[in-house]
Amino acid sequence: MALGPLMIDIAGLALDAIDREVLRHPLVGGVILFSRNYADRAQLAALCTELHALRTPPLLVAVDHEGGRVQRFRSGFTELPPMARLGEAYARAPRTALSLATELGWLMAAELRAVGVDFSFAPVLDLYTATSRVINDRAFHAEPDAVGRLAQAFMRGMHEAGMAAVGKHFPGHGSIVADSHHELPIDRRPLSRIRHRDMVPFRLLCAAGIEAIMPAHVLFPQVDNVPVGYSTRWLAGVLRGELEFQGAIFSDDLSMSGAAIGANHVERARRALAAGCDMCLLCNDRPAAVRVLHELDLAPEPLSVVRLMRMHGRHGLGERALAASPRRAAAMRAAAQLGEDPSLELGDDAPA
Repeated sequence: MALGPLMIDIAGLALDAIDREVLRHPLVGGVILFSRNYADRAQLAALCTELHALRTPPLLVAVDHEGGRVQRFRSGFTELPPMARLGEAYARAPRTALSLATELGWLMAAELRAVGVDFSFAPVLDLYTATSRVINDRAFHAEPDAVGRLAQAFMRGMHEAGMAAVGKHFPGHGSIVADSHHELPIDRRPLSRIRHRDMVPFRLLCAAGIEAIMPAHVLFPQVDNVPVGYSTRWLAGVLRGELEFQGAIFSDDLSMSGAAIGANHVERARRALAAGCDMCLLCNDRPAAVRVLHELDLAPEPLSVVRLMRMHGRHGLGERALAASPRRAAAMRAAAQLGEDPSLELGDDAPA
């Protein structure tokens, strides 16, 4: 059975009979986990094992685990600082900050891979602005080149831990005040301005071989009359064509207010997939997810299946090896210091 194009969620700490039935549906290809699905590392490892055993090939198991405000699992995991702390460090000591970014990317990924999570939706490639309600300190930096360099270093660490990376939110959400969880943000800038700022980190990460991209639920009326995740112009024309991106495209959650075009979730999923998404997220609305499974009539797209298969987790440390790892201990200390004291003296180094 091929991986289907839908990623859905579950309600609790373990699977029930209805979960198992739904997750075996051929249109399902992945599961996204939330804080409600986590009690401790042993429970999470058992849940991931069961999720992976349901199907062949195994379902993808994902989570939003960036650090700062967006970290679903806390107790038993290192509390990662907001990525803006790395940007502050980069302003003082670029080479040291890039090294720290690699270690934090490795730490995040290694802790998740040890319990069986395939990937995190990270890194954030948006630009920092103080006015953004949804991005803000989730972003590495305000300058595109700095975001690109820090994100590449973070991705390098993820890869060393056996995890693929997902850059978000294409072509950039950080310059917009509105939060797409609650409304549809509108950015009236022309494509030329977006290309020369917000899109720069995405261009750099695409060239560096990032495995996946998540488009923003943002409307750019000077480029297209639909939000990015439903736009062939953005996904096929700009992302696949101009940026030559070859990896997987994951829609953001189709239950968000910013995604609310079309009569229902079935229409949203149909439009997102037709525009170029390989997998659509349907979160926190099981009745809507079931309706999509029943009403969305399509065959697996072979190229999408290949792209999605590359998102499975690779080699990683087991729990015992992770607990004994000197690299983890050093990375945990660095994360704690960076989180507690943003003005941490990092030492002098020449501009990288």
